[in-house]
Amino acid sequence: MVSIRSAGGAVALASVLAVMPVASAVQAEVTFKDRVVTIYVGNPPGGGYDAYTRLLARAMPKHLPGNPTAIVKNVPGAAGMVLANTLYNAAPKDGTAFGMFASSVAFADKFGTKGAKFDITKFTWVGNVDQTTGTCAAWHTSGIKSFEDLYTREVLFGASGANSVNSEHARGFNALLGTRVKVIHGYAGSTGVLLAIKRGELHGACGFALSSLKSVRRADWQSGDLKVIIQLGYKKNPELKDVPHIYDMVKTDDDKKVLDLIYGRHILGRPVAAPPGLPDEVTKVLRTAFMDTMKDPEFLKLAERQHLPVIPWDGAEVEKIINQFIGYSPAIYARAIKAMERGRITKVKLKELSGTISKLSKGGLEVKGSDGKMHMVKISGKRTKVTVGGQPAKNAVLKVGMNCDFEYFGENDLAPKAACK
Repeated sequence: MVSIRSAGGAVALASVLAVMPVASAVQAEVTFKDRVVTIYVGNPPGGGYDAYTRLLARAMPKHLPGNPTAIVKNVPGAAGMVLANTLYNAAPKDGTAFGMFASSVAFADKFGTKGAKFDITKFTWVGNVDQTTGTCAAWHTSGIKSFEDLYTREVLFGASGANSVNSEHARGFNALLGTRVKVIHGYAGSTGVLLAIKRGELHGACGFALSSLKSVRRADWQSGDLKVIIQLGYKKNPELKDVPHIYDMVKTDDDKKVLDLIYGRHILGRPVAAPPGLPDEVTKVLRTAFMDTMKDPEFLKLAERQHLPVIPWDGAEVEKIINQFIGYSPAIYARAIKAMERGRITKVKLKELSGTISKLSKGGLEVKGSDGKMHMVKISGKRTKVTVGGQPAKNAVLKVGMNCDFEYFGENDLAPKAACK
């Protein structure tokens, strides 16, 4: 638990007690001295959420009283649902645990999403790093030149799962606008989706935040290889002035509220949440430290270097926009829920590779396949199930010369299964 120390000594305390009630006599001082603060991210390494979380972990500790050590832990699963449930139900309520997960997950309980074990209004909202503009994009060789092409042909978009922005946004198009997007589920986050796009398995995807396009996806976007075909922000972004805005495609206020629930809520682009029930003084310290970090010249310099936009809100502003959206009528929610239930969805089919491990590297293997060609396969301690001789094993047992059967997403991508001899 974070220590809370008396602000005054015995003499001062006695003086205070003489003039005010006992309950308010001691001004609590929150300190994180000699503690470790864990900042979680509900996505795999390599994407925008991961980049922002690691930047926050680097800069925020010095603004917390006691200057604690901060570590980052990735907790991917169900598009961030695993982390949201963990923070809400199992994380310590002392300020030493908070994290970042997608707003699509944050509203899951209000949409009746299976597996959501939290109430969005009871999280302790620390702040929001960036007011993100969502986009959908297509690869330059896909034949998709504009959003209009989604009406005239079947288009394959990728997603990690049903709770992900990638999936929800595409399914919303089909229901509300009559597009012909087929969503393929099961990829390992946005990085896995992009790898599949580059392999030609998919035409494109939704869920590319403008902040990610300007940072971790910068090379693909600036080169024109990844072409944005629609912007989905709560407000039209002038940086995408030639890209159509989904809000321009509807007319009534109720229609726009439906869009708010599917697309506009992602203005909470990089929200930071702590467990419910934090003491008021701890909440105040976290929120103050967060906003001090957002103004820190060193933090802003690091963000600029990584091309990560910073347009922050404090925790109170996050609560305000959440309360606005959850205040919409049941009829509006019913329309949004129905829209996201429609659409064509299928599960990605893993590829098979049999071969001999020829080289080990950090996070990956070079495998000589039975076809005589060399293949690159990525291995994850949490997401790869390794067996040796039919028995469960750790990644560390994999060695050069082992014969293995892999199930993997594709070249230079994750292998969820590795059965070795």
